[in-house]
Amino acid sequence: MASHVHPKHEGDDLTRVARTTLEKSGEQWTAMRGQVFEALATFEKPASAYDIAEAMSARAGRRVAANSVYRILDLFVNANLARRVESANAYVANAHPDCLHDCIFLICDSCGQAVHIDNDSISDTVRNAAQDAGFSPVRPVIEVRGKCADCD
Repeated sequence: MASHVHPKHEGDDLTRVARTTLEKSGEQWTAMRGQVFEALATFEKPASAYDIAEAMSARAGRRVAANSVYRILDLFVNANLARRVESANAYVANAHPDCLHDCIFLICDSCGQAVHIDNDSISDTVRNAAQDAGFSPVRPVIEVRGKCADCD
């Protein structure tokens, strides 16, 4: 199995790498974007824009609109700072935003935990199958639902 190995960033290091990655893409790291990223990175499970807005509102003592968070999350997904768990309409911070690749989510139906794995042979197979069918793949979405080891 071909796996993709990379360093996992956490805490302030993750925020620093995310900021650098966003700025290299030509975007600005604003205070609001920084707050959204930091809130997203605190969640241990995939978080919706509403979850993030609620966490930010509690910290700021004022209401943060979920639609503003959605726009920033879309930017983060496009810049590789976050990954969208499609089946849950939720997001996770990308622990290695400086490394562009496809990922596969393993989502526990019991506890909601989502773990991502990197397997280049699987994602390459999906991309090649799409190309063989005359389709130009942009972002393969591979999600496996089931039970994690803790819930099994």
